[in-house]
Amino acid sequence: MTTTTIAGHTDQIHTVAPPPVPRAPLRAKRLVPVDCGGLGPVSIRPPLDEYLHMTWQRRHFIWADARARTLSESRRFLLGTVWLVLRPVLDASVYLVIFGLLLHSNRGIENFLGYLVVGVFLFRFTTGAINAGSKSITSGKAMLRSFMFPRIALPVAEVTRQVLRFMPTLVAMLVLILLMPPGAKLSWRWLLLPAIVVLQVMLIAGLTLLTSRFLANVHDLTQLVSLFNRFWMYGSGVMYSFERFTSNETVLAIVELNPMYQVLDMSRDCLLYAQTPSLWSWAILVAWAVVSLLAGMVYFWRGEESYGAS
Repeated sequence: MTTTTIAGHTDQIHTVAPPPVPRAPLRAKRLVPVDCGGLGPVSIRPPLDEYLHMTWQRRHFIWADARARTLSESRRFLLGTVWLVLRPVLDASVYLVIFGLLLHSNRGIENFLGYLVVGVFLFRFTTGAINAGSKSITSGKAMLRSFMFPRIALPVAEVTRQVLRFMPTLVAMLVLILLMPPGAKLSWRWLLLPAIVVLQVMLIAGLTLLTSRFLANVHDLTQLVSLFNRFWMYGSGVMYSFERFTSNETVLAIVELNPMYQVLDMSRDCLLYAQTPSLWSWAILVAWAVVSLLAGMVYFWRGEESYGAS
């Protein structure tokens, strides 16, 4: 009701509110069918030949990832690439004081400084690459749960990165054994070193694939890997010669079956003593490299569907 005053007269005008506008009835939303036929689990295990083919197709990604992380790591640290060389040099210096000066393990070893440098540099590359590669699955859980790709690409990329990091260290090792007295013996056998390193990388890749699956299922095995690497170092003659402590042929024959012992012994023969490694040494190292790589690939492939599940 409203009140209106006109010329002293007051009139009341009754207004009626308009009726409410009826609302349109709610209509159910129409469901749009979605074709889910192309969807599948993030992780599947294709046949082995197809699996390896898929991995080969991603070789450019593996290389780019390894190279980018190597450059990023070098820029992040103050000393950069220098530290990659400085660390094994410091390790070799410690072993020189303990095993060379205190324990006199250098007796009977020609060019003990070169002997020690070759052992420390090459063995440190092996254990460092295996330690880093074995953790590639556990550290890449977020990527594993988000994308579909061959999981073997992660440890392979990590091994590739370790190889790139090792290249300046290898050059420094060669320079050191040339400059340190009494100096290495230059010969055509230096050309055999790349073949030894390739077999060493194959061995590293195979062991990395084996340990990465172990650690993906049981994380506590990390401590066992470190313990094994320490035992492996003392069993490979990194700082001393086994002939210095034992003449037992059975013990020496067992030691010769150690692939890292062969890597170090063959490298020292080529670089320090101008000797050609025996066919038996080549056979042992080739067998270890091929068998470990094949076994690692098959074992890792069989666990493809389990990575990233927990």
